[in-house]
Amino acid sequence: MSTPRKNFFATLGTFVDVFGSAAAVSNAVEAGRAPKAKHLRTLGIDPGAFRSIGKL
Repeated sequence: MSTPRKNFFATLGTFVDVFGSAAAVSNAVEAGRAPKAKHLRTLGIDPGAFRSIGKL
């Protein structure tokens, strides 16, 4: 059984991963570059589907 302290740090770590990936994807898109696949996967986005999106 995990302690509340471990759950807190695990949740905090997940939040940091998701927030960091969101920032990395945002920066890459704003710069006109393709974001890294690992960041897209962290956000639940299929990298292949993301790359198939054309410019609007």
